[in-house]
Amino acid sequence: MQELQVNKENCFSVLMAVYKKEQPLFFKEALRSVFEQSLIPNEVVLVKDGPLTEELEQIIVDFSSKNEQLKVITLEKNQGLGEALRIGLNSCSFDLVARMDSDDICKPYRFEKQIAFLKEHKEITIVGSWIEEFSDCKEEIEAIRELPQEDKQLKIFMKWRNPFNHMTVMFRKKDILAVGGYQPFYLLEDYYLWNRLANANYYFANIGESLLWARGGYTMLERRGGWKYVVSESKLLKFMYRSGRINIVEFGANLMMKSIIRLIGKHLRHTIYTFFLRKKVTKTSVSV
Repeated sequence: MQELQVNKENCFSVLMAVYKKEQPLFFKEALRSVFEQSLIPNEVVLVKDGPLTEELEQIIVDFSSKNEQLKVITLEKNQGLGEALRIGLNSCSFDLVARMDSDDICKPYRFEKQIAFLKEHKEITIVGSWIEEFSDCKEEIEAIRELPQEDKQLKIFMKWRNPFNHMTVMFRKKDILAVGGYQPFYLLEDYYLWNRLANANYYFANIGESLLWARGGYTMLERRGGWKYVVSESKLLKFMYRSGRINIVEFGANLMMKSIIRLIGKHLRHTIYTFFLRKKVTKTSVSV
């Protein structure tokens, strides 16, 4: 068994969910990056969101045999990410919880840096970071998603776009539960949660560097298009308007711009994301 690094001040959980359509290789790389950290998690809560393939199941068995921190929760039917995370969060043993997706790759010092940040900034409920996006190989970075770092700027930014890269966040569980925790909201369960936290006057922050390699490309953009996405975003915008986070003009402008982006072809959407919503990388860029 892998030896735990026990430090009461640094105790934290990692929350992940996996479902049957995940690529086994990507899933294995994601788990490996979680356990090969400078600060090893005290527990990794992995929610199996419905039946998995044999390959995915075998990966879980292999990691469980080597890492006693891995805590597996099985859902008989696929519930969707929001519900899977709600159930998983309730099973996390520690107040500090880091989110991680089942296909991205943490940088080796991610958790150490986030724990240090939250220890120093007791007022912050949630801290994220920038990400470097790639399609095939993390050594070939295509774009960087940089975000504001300070609470005031993040609250302004979130009127128009998601203020966090969801797979990078670490937060205080008690604050998340205080606003109702994760809830089902098609493809926007995180953005919905951040709005409820902002409405309750909790404080946000981002670390101004990339702490994670994220899979982007056309596959990611296909998930971010279509009418179901438009309907979900319109519901979120109505919630933001009714709660006073945006005004009627911001509501209309948001709805128009987001709907256009979701309904255009993926190639044009890729162009918009790359040149207007990301920092373009013109040469190989890898940092640890």
